[in-house]
Amino acid sequence: MTGNEWWNDPLFGVTSTVVAYVVALRLHERVKWLHPLFVCSALLIMLLAVSGIGYESYRVGADLLVFCLGPATVALGVPMYKHAVRLKRQLRAIAAGVFAGSLCGMTSSAFFIWAAGGTKELLLTALPKSTSSPISIEIVRQLGGIPELGAVLTVLTGLVGSMVGPAFLRAVGVRDDVAIGVAIGTASHGIGTARIIRESELQGSAGGLAMGLAGIVTSVLAVPLYAFMQ
Repeated sequence: MTGNEWWNDPLFGVTSTVVAYVVALRLHERVKWLHPLFVCSALLIMLLAVSGIGYESYRVGADLLVFCLGPATVALGVPMYKHAVRLKRQLRAIAAGVFAGSLCGMTSSAFFIWAAGGTKELLLTALPKSTSSPISIEIVRQLGGIPELGAVLTVLTGLVGSMVGPAFLRAVGVRDDVAIGVAIGTASHGIGTARIIRESELQGSAGGLAMGLAGIVTSVLAVPLYAFMQ
């Protein structure tokens, strides 16, 4: 392999991502509200921009890490199983919270884009931004929005929610672990859930359950909301 081809090796994408994430974790230890994924993404963007390396070259290795997202998401079922008894006792309240949160998230984003004079295409793209990326992208595609922009909005929603969500909930008096988990899981999907599970396994369990339910609720609600906007 020549010196001009080293960045096309899968190890480049894997190594640069892991190193950036380790640096981000160290920074997170000092600045708790700053989500490691936010810093990691910023570092990788700067690396590619400064070095002139194309995204496709980086993606050769990064796709290996993307493949691990599926098993990592499924792994959220482990703490859910451990706290299944408590979650089952509060299932009705959790379901009601997820439904209200999903409906509020979808209608509020639609209202603000409409009020700002945004296009219908942009409105449809932002509609499912609070659910996990695979579900959000597919909903956007089916609604006729812009899937690539939908992915960006979904990730940004998760990052912002993970950074300010827990502190905001504590500021308004929400202290219960299940309530915090449901709120973050509904509004900030997997990124938010990954943040709170490091602080409380029960919060992460509730967040994982809420994230799954929110995906179902958002998919169902997208149909009447789309029909209403026609």
